[in-house]
Amino acid sequence: MRVVSLLPSATELLAASAGEDLLHRMLVGRSHECDFPAGLERIPVLTKARTHGGASAAIDAEVSAALAGGASLYELDERLLAELAPDVILTQNLCEVCSIDLRTVERVAASLPKRPIVVSLDPKSVFDVFDDVLRVGEACGVAERAERAMVDLRARYWSAVDFVNPYVPGPEVLFLEWCDPPFCGGHWTPALIEAAGARHSLNPAGAKSRRVTPEEILETAPERVVIAPCGFGLERVREDLALLERTRWWPLLPAVLEAKPGSIALVDGNQMFNRPGPRLIDAFEWLVGWLDGRDELIPRDFPVELR
Repeated sequence: MRVVSLLPSATELLAASAGEDLLHRMLVGRSHECDFPAGLERIPVLTKARTHGGASAAIDAEVSAALAGGASLYELDERLLAELAPDVILTQNLCEVCSIDLRTVERVAASLPKRPIVVSLDPKSVFDVFDDVLRVGEACGVAERAERAMVDLRARYWSAVDFVNPYVPGPEVLFLEWCDPPFCGGHWTPALIEAAGARHSLNPAGAKSRRVTPEEILETAPERVVIAPCGFGLERVREDLALLERTRWWPLLPAVLEAKPGSIALVDGNQMFNRPGPRLIDAFEWLVGWLDGRDELIPRDFPVELR
């Protein structure tokens, strides 16, 4: 089976479904953001971003302008894709900001001499991610392995839930998926926060991440804050924290005013929470451990800094 993955989380799902040994034999092409598990450097890259980076506000303006004009934020190397002759293409229809859009992938796939199976992922919850493990495994010919992987991930999720006291009201959590302008967490994130015993009043489970005003944030009076900007590692998260600290509203948050150590968490959003793949379970175990004081649940080397 020859597989192309145009989505980092899909690559991780394939690794979970097939095992890393088989992954490296099956995967013949990847997106420029596919960087986990290790050893993908030799796999040909098929996409690149049209945005130019820079400050968070500048990226937001560039993305907003492109989407308003109907332009894709990514380029796809159609010639290389044809040369790779994949049997399966893994992509998504969840967010045009995150990776190449589905319309482009389907158009190119339809033009190939040997038309591949296009598997489009659109998860709204962690349970959808469990289903996606099975979908990817079945499409790529490793259904039995995928089922075992899914059962293990689901068991870890419910084992973590067992550490949550449902009778004690948890703290209000502000989860920032972008900092300038502020966007609160969406899709699977609010439900994970609630399952971990806390509250996320700015957005209901399953809703898209959305831009929020300082007034909305202050009204919820968050006692804990997670800063995990989409696509950013910890070094960049530190820079965005400095931006937040210069705003008028940040010092007014209960999480900042009360100055309890560990109330503010900087998380590598590029690796955790933002990708709807197997490592969402790592993120959930950390979340339960952090919110409920169960350090034994927190995965080793989880990429977080507490303030």
